[in-house]
Amino acid sequence: MLIPAIDLKGGKVVQLIQGEKLAIETTDLDYWIERFSSFRRVNVIDLDAAMGSGSNDHLVREICARLPCQVGGGVRSPERAVELCAIGARKVIIGSALFKDGIADVASAQRFSDAVGVERVVGAVDSKGGRVVTHGWKTSTGTTAVDAVRSLEHYCGEFLYTHVDKEGLMKGTDISAIRAVRDATRRPLIAAGGVTTQEEIDELDALGIDAVVGMAIYTGTLKLESKI
Repeated sequence: MLIPAIDLKGGKVVQLIQGEKLAIETTDLDYWIERFSSFRRVNVIDLDAAMGSGSNDHLVREICARLPCQVGGGVRSPERAVELCAIGARKVIIGSALFKDGIADVASAQRFSDAVGVERVVGAVDSKGGRVVTHGWKTSTGTTAVDAVRSLEHYCGEFLYTHVDKEGLMKGTDISAIRAVRDATRRPLIAAGGVTTQEEIDELDALGIDAVVGMAIYTGTLKLESKI
């Protein structure tokens, strides 16, 4: 399944390269909500919240009222996860808060699971250079994505694996790395980071893996009309 991405920053819909360089921005949120109206799930990330520089809750609320969304970005406490569910998120994406001292923090994961229910927790495992990275991909841990999903499996209904090395580059993703993560957990897996072509989406689908796509959609490389 293709899951389109809506990333929010400064009240705008944006796409960043490697989480840093601005490539695309638009204020026409209605246009993208309409474009994504036929999809079963949309991936919404509040980049300002993730970076601790603000909030786009007013936009998150509007999107969730009109689209079925999994929402993330700066979800640092179970209370925040509950808030996002209250404003309409179907599922909550939790990343940095699931790691402490370079390894998976199962006690924290348990608190999130208890707060919103395991089925609503999407554990975000972002990998760069072979190690999980946190806090906006700035902090490298000592653990691998494979070890992380094994440790957190009991507390997350799904996992979102982002191959940061490929993120935003429009050069394809790393299928072998994604497959290794899939093989490490019994939970459903969603892959992100560089997914560019329908062929990649189909290959991931054949492996039972959903794909989050951003840059390829916003640049028009991937035509949605025939992919919904």
